[in-house]
Amino acid sequence: MANLTIVANIIANEGSVELVKAELIKLIDITRSEAGCIQYELHQDNENPAHFTFFENWSSRELWQDHMGAQHLADYLAATEGAVASFTVNEMTQVG
Repeated sequence: MANLTIVANIIANEGSVELVKAELIKLIDITRSEAGCIQYELHQDNENPAHFTFFENWSSRELWQDHMGAQHLADYLAATEGAVASFTVNEMTQVG
């Protein structure tokens, strides 16, 4: 089976950009050490600093789902409650 690519888009509410950014940065090192994590990169839009994108590659969907249920994700959600306008996740497969 091909690796699973995840593109996650997070839009912070006005006035919450720095809080959301700080909490997202906390996820990087711990996630990179998780089983199945191949790539986990956070990006911030140059024209809209409230827009963050994680570009992720996982060895399997099951290990990504383990990540989504991890305590550090629950901690992030609690810390950013009310600070995020939208959060979308696309599960993708590389085709070329």
